Amino acid sequence: MPTTIAVLSQKGGTGKTTVVRTLADVLSRVGLEVLAIDLDPQGNLSDYFDVSADADPTVADVLAGRARAEEAVHGGVMPANLGLAEAELMLAGKMGRETTLRRALSSLPDSFDVVLIDCPPSLGLLTVNAVVAADYALVTSAAQYFSMQGVEQALEVIELARDSLNPGLEWLGVVVNIANLRTTHSREAIAQLRERFGDKVFETVIRQSIRYAESAERGIPIVDYSPRSGADYLALADELLDRLGRKRERTKLGALRAELAAV
Repeated sequence: MPTTIAVLSQKGGTGKTTVVRTLADVLSRVGLEVLAIDLDPQGNLSDYFDVSADADPTVADVLAGRARAEEAVHGGVMPANLGLAEAELMLAGKMGRETTLRRALSSLPDSFDVVLIDCPPSLGLLTVNAVVAADYALVTSAAQYFSMQGVEQALEVIELARDSLNPGLEWLGVVVNIANLRTTHSREAIAQLRERFGDKVFETVIRQSIRYAESAERGIPIVDYSPRSGADYLALADELLDRLGRKRERTKLGALRAELAAV
């Protein structure tokens, strides 16, 4: 069975989708078979993967029971569009609504090593489905004033899932993203997060850069488009693999980091 990680945030603007897309890219470079699931009706992750707007079926069809999970995989991603918002409304009146995604993903082939779920920027039913289906939860946070509040709210959903429907769910930690380390505001926000959550906050901080938007626009992974900016994600992936106990892949990643450092 693949290792499933729900990546969530209390609000938009934390770079969550970029985290999912780039981690999927980096993990695939060290030999892991990765599936990304777009669980956001905005479909930004699907755009990041350059999936056609009329791709069919989508994750909405999977949640509605019209398609099997493996049938909705297009080029490494299970895409979403605005039809997912309608599917969420449909789920609200369904028995066992919180476990719909978990049941759907149980049919995925064992060839996948890692499943990354990009949750919507809210803590509603779709996000609940993601954390109930996941083995791990990863929270993204911008280095801003209300960052601690956002993480606390995300943790409430994680605890809800753990207490009721998914007792084995583990919290991997917090990724601090879009950080302008030249500002006192960002540095203080990070310090507050570390004081509150300790080593649950990843050591790696993803620094703010226009390169991420440029790479997304061009459809080029950040590791190839700007190796210097991509170095932050290589370091993050190394920490993630360490927390997952993936020693072999960490060794491969070390070689990749050395190779890109020479570029």
